[in-house]
Amino acid sequence: MDEDCSQPKALRRQPAQRRSVRRVERMLDACAELLDETGYEALSTTRIAERAGVAIGSVYQFFPDKRAITQELTRRNVEEFVRRVDRKFLEEDHRGWWEAVDAIIDEYVDMHRTVAGFKSLHFGDVVDLNLLDSDSDNNTVIAGRLRGLFLKEFGLADSPELDLAVLVAVEAGDAVLKLAFRRDPDGEPEIIEAAKHLIRGFLSRQLRSWSPHD
Repeated sequence: MDEDCSQPKALRRQPAQRRSVRRVERMLDACAELLDETGYEALSTTRIAERAGVAIGSVYQFFPDKRAITQELTRRNVEEFVRRVDRKFLEEDHRGWWEAVDAIIDEYVDMHRTVAGFKSLHFGDVVDLNLLDSDSDNNTVIAGRLRGLFLKEFGLADSPELDLAVLVAVEAGDAVLKLAFRRDPDGEPEIIEAAKHLIRGFLSRQLRSWSPHD
C-alpha cells in the first residue's frame, strides 16, 4: 500500500538517458489517466506501473510513492500552463494586463478540457494544498509565476501590493472556475465569463494606474 508522507518529495533521481525520460513520462501519463478514471484514493503505484507498461521496480527507481508521482505530475501541469501562457504572449498582442487575464483563464479552461489528469488534479490542491512547495500553498506558487509574467510583459512595479493583488486574483479565479466545471464538465460559459469579469474588476481597483479604458 502507498504511504503518503507529510512533506513533498522530489524524484528519487533525475532520469538521465532518453529511455529513462520516456519511461518517467509514461508513468506520469498513466497517473494522469488513472486520476481521471478512478480518483486519487484508488490510485496506486502498482496500477500506475501496469498502465504505463513498466515493472514496479522501475516506478520505485524514480518515485517513493504515489504522492511523489502526483507531485511530479503537478509540476508538469504548472510548467505546461506557464509555457502555454508564455507562447500566447509571444504570438498575440495584448493591449494590457486585462486582456492577458482573459488569455490566462482561456489556457486554464483549455487544459481542464484537454489535458489528462488536470481536471482531477488542477495544480495539486485536490491532493494537498502544499504539494508544489512544502512552505507555500499551491496557489501562492502559481501566483508567483503569474506575477513574474506580469512584471516581465507589462512593466508593473514590483511591490507587496502587487503580490497580494495577484494572489487574491488567483484564489478568487480558481474558486469560480472550479464552480464552472462542477456545473458543467466542459465549464459553464457564463461562469467562466463571470470569472474574467471578477478578476479584471478586482485588479482594476488594485492597480489603478493600469486599469482598462473601456
